[in-house]
Amino acid sequence: MAHSRTARKRVRQNLTHRARNRWRLRAMRVAIKDFRGKLEEGDLNGAKESLRSCCSIIDRTAQKGVIHKNQAARRKSRLNAALKAKVLG
Repeated sequence: MAHSRTARKRVRQNLTHRARNRWRLRAMRVAIKDFRGKLEEGDLNGAKESLRSCCSIIDRTAQKGVIHKNQAARRKSRLNAALKAKVLG
């Protein structure tokens, strides 16, 4: 248990930040699932719109420091490659 006043404050801040980070991760994962669902259904126009919002959410998540910028780039690249494969193949 934290003893000093600043340590107790830090514990409170950590709980708040952790909850916010988990919310951001969950929102990102839901957006990706939505994109993949539209891709599986064959709704290419919906998938393109969903990809645009996905990339925005992924970038915002990386900007806030929840995920690394390289992980964000990798996720966006893989989603884009999945869309291109579906369009071309």
